[in-house]
Parts: sequence; structure tokens; C-alpha cells
Amino acid sequence: MPLLQRAALTALLALAVPLIAFAQDQEPIALRGMGSFHIGGRLVEISGKPVKEVTFTAGGVPAKVDPNGTYQVEQMYVQYFLPAKERGTVPLLMWHGGGLTGVTYETTPDGREGWLTMFLRKGWAVYNSDAVERGRSGWAQYPDIFKGEPVFLTTANPFERFRIGAGPGSYDPDPAKRKLLPGNQFPNEGYENFVKQNVPRWTTTDDAILAAYLAEIDKVCPCVILFHSQAGTFGFKAAQARPDKIKALVAVEPAGVGDIAKADVLKAIPTLMIYGDYIEQDSRWPTIRATGVKFAEAIKAAGGTAEVVDLPKVGIKGNSHMLMMDKNNAEVAGLIQTWLEGKGLTRQP
Repeated sequence: MPLLQRAALTALLALAVPLIAFAQDQEPIALRGMGSFHIGGRLVEISGKPVKEVTFTAGGVPAKVDPNGTYQVEQMYVQYFLPAKERGTVPLLMWHGGGLTGVTYETTPDGREGWLTMFLRKGWAVYNSDAVERGRSGWAQYPDIFKGEPVFLTTANPFERFRIGAGPGSYDPDPAKRKLLPGNQFPNEGYENFVKQNVPRWTTTDDAILAAYLAEIDKVCPCVILFHSQAGTFGFKAAQARPDKIKALVAVEPAGVGDIAKADVLKAIPTLMIYGDYIEQDSRWPTIRATGVKFAEAIKAAGGTAEVVDLPKVGIKGNSHMLMMDKNNAEVAGLIQTWLEGKGLTRQP
């Protein structure tokens, strides 16, 4: 192995050293505050619709509902937790992927601690959101406002697409008959709870989602943004739009990137990209990863810092696309925490 490659691998392996302490750190969580708010959105007028008579409660008295008028739409729900002893120098924003909500970072499907409270224990003020058209952010009429139709996923789809199972046909309703990728860390026993988290998503709402994320940044930041999958596009584009407010980016298997022609805008923002296992065995992920690496290289070519970590190469193996839910989620969180500390974004206890 060439000397430079060996040095780079040694540096990445060093990230894994403190991970056991992260997993065992279970002191009670002390908060100085918590709450929530809705941010962003716009008012939309709808007209020309017929008045309907609706019975809202079984056996109730019907009421006339006029759908014509002004609607509040495309807002985003954000929940925040402020630790009593804040050690992150700025808040940590968590953005989830497609067809999911902020539940992504909460308790894992099999009942273990999720990243939200793990990072809260480390002294980060955490802001966890449900993106536009997800969860508590709410829907809007379609196709009047949300163009097109929502996409719904079968119970088998995430198992076969998120590098949990061994490709098409690997899912079975019986957990014992499912064909997991060898050594896969996703909690198969909690898979039914995972698919209960899945929500419809649109493919035509990207502009609205990004606008709400920018509104959150304007309200909360400067900050660090940790984002996953579909939110890759939003995380990078938001940072390109508000570079003065972003102190670091943590891209967890980003499915999309920002404007590569404007990669130089991110040169002052430390960036970490993390990819899990089984990439080479998948039909889509080699291309997705290559796009992310190309974007990271563009940032570096512009004089910035962008580190790409393939977890198996640093000894963290078996990760699906849902790294924050996998059985070794504390190890991955520890790697992120160590990286953030190395960038000077934490205070000493």
C-alpha cells in the first residue's frame, strides 16, 4: 500500500477509537428546554371547486364545506431539544430521507437509542424536523398544489432497496425466511416497525422542501447539518445558499448533491460523507456513491475540506442504507462525533 494511502487509512481508523465510550454513555438527559415550531410555507388560493356536504363524525350532523379560499401550505415541523450543559458550539440540525420523517433519528425500530438522544447526551442542541409533506408538517391538495401523485412503498421495497436484503425477492413476511445480506446490521426483528414509519412522498416538491429548510436555517443557525439520503440535495444546496451560516456538513449516504458548478461556495465548510456496506453489490449505489465522491472532489479542488468515509474500510461493517437504525448505530455516531470534535465544534465538558 502506498505511503499516502496508508496514512489516510490510519487517520480514518483513528476515528473509530472513541466509539465504545459513545455507546456506553447512558447518563440521564438534562434539558434546559424543549419545544417545537412550524417554519416556512406560503398561502395559496383555490377557487372553482364545488361545495361539499361532509359528515365528520359517524352519526353526526352533516356540514357544508366550501373548499374555495386561502390555504396555508408547505410549512415544516421542527422539534428541538436544548441540553442543560451545551457542548456543541452550534446547534445540530437533523434532516431525514425520502418517504420518512424525523422519526428516523429517534428510537430505533427495535427499541434502542437513536441518534437524536445520542447526540443530545453529548451536549448538542438538536433540531429534528419533518420535511414538507411529511408527518406533522402536513399535506396539501394535489394536483392543485402538490403536482402529481404521492409515491407509496410496499413493505418489501425498503428491505430490498435499502441494502438490507439480498436484492429482489429477499423479503418475506416471516422474519425467519428473509434473506439478509451476510452480516447485515439492520435489526430484522424490528423491520415491521420500520415500515410503519414510511409515509407517502412526492417527487415534485423539492423547491418547497428546500425553501422550508432555508427558513429553518435563517431562524436557528449558525449550525451543523446532518442529513440522510434524499436530503443530500437539500443539505448541499442549502449550504450553498447560506454558506455563512453552516459550520459543517455531515452527509449520511447522500442520494443527491448540490450544484457542482458552485462547489467552491462550500470550501470554507468542513464536509464529511459517510457510506455503509454492500455498495458494490447493489445495482444503484455504485453510481450514487460515485456522484457523491465527484462532488467531494470538486469541493477539495476548490480548496475545501471534504472527507469520504466508507465504513467497512475503517472497520465498521454490515451497515445498510439506514445507518442510524443499524445495530452498530452507536459506532457510526461515535465516528461523526469524533470528526466534529476534530473540527473544533465542541466545548470541553
